[in-house]
Amino acid sequence: MKKKVIAVILAATMVLGLAACGSKPAAETAKTEEAAPAKEEAAAPAAESSGELIKVGIINNDPNESGYRTANDKDLKEMFTEANGYEASFAYSLKNDEQITAAQKFIQDGVDYLLLSAADTAGWDSVLKDAQDAGIRVILFDRTIDADPSLYEASIVSDMAKEGQTAVDWLKGQNLSEYKIIHLQGVMGSAAQQGRSGALDAAVASDGWTLVTQQTAEWNAEKAQQIVQSVIDSGESFNVIYAENDDMAKGAVAALDKANIAHGVGKDVVVMGFDCNKWALEELLNQNWNYDGQCNPFQASYIDEIIKTLESGGTLSEKTIIMDEKGFDAATITQEDVDNYGI
Repeated sequence: MKKKVIAVILAATMVLGLAACGSKPAAETAKTEEAAPAKEEAAAPAAESSGELIKVGIINNDPNESGYRTANDKDLKEMFTEANGYEASFAYSLKNDEQITAAQKFIQDGVDYLLLSAADTAGWDSVLKDAQDAGIRVILFDRTIDADPSLYEASIVSDMAKEGQTAVDWLKGQNLSEYKIIHLQGVMGSAAQQGRSGALDAAVASDGWTLVTQQTAEWNAEKAQQIVQSVIDSGESFNVIYAENDDMAKGAVAALDKANIAHGVGKDVVVMGFDCNKWALEELLNQNWNYDGQCNPFQASYIDEIIKTLESGGTLSEKTIIMDEKGFDAATITQEDVDNYGI
């Protein structure tokens, strides 16, 4: 295939690191308990010059998973268009086996690049080796996988372990008289869940904190609400909600509100979330929540620069690019922060 040759030097902001997960607005979306089998969605048909377009197959999690994922999918669709030199097809699933099946189909279709945000960190070696044998270059985004780095060109990810550690360090700094924590986990085995759970597990082990319950709500607000409601109904005391995404924090707060339990700054229960949806940061600004950890969904421009560098015959300066992220405290967050970082 004749491809556009564009020499672009990777942005200086690309730095070394290893892990996986803004400023554009994204609409809050309803959550699904389980994604449908990986479905493919083709971009607009290419014009007569389609032979010059770079073919990319993009495998992502369900866009309805969270506000973060909606923003991430929107960012990719805005970048990988015919106008920008691409013929793109998309496949979505929260299940690893369905994502692998989608990857196999993209390989059969002869894409030039396979872009992957894996549902699970394990199980990818074989299909990525097939892609490599077919001359297809693989670029990871959003999440890392447990695979030989030689099987992919680059990884543009969030440092999930750092996200978790930043949040736990903040929680330690609150110097609570006791730590009785409801821990709401994301989809088990995902890089986000592993990183955000790992830091809390370590603190529980070293500092004597109590996990009142530790359950997966699979990123889902309704499941999170049910878990917290069951703890309330049991009569067991707690004073921290550590939710691994904003939607689960939202569900937890719904249960607290139903039971008239005060939460937020100076109240009975500390509420923590991740992703920095704009509506979640507004909850911090109003002091109804206490902390939110950023997870930057805007990776498309980095991927575009990598592809252009490879297409020009250039060499990548870094194999792993870590997105710049921070944590926000309700005591210090500003409206400017909400406007600049809310997704």
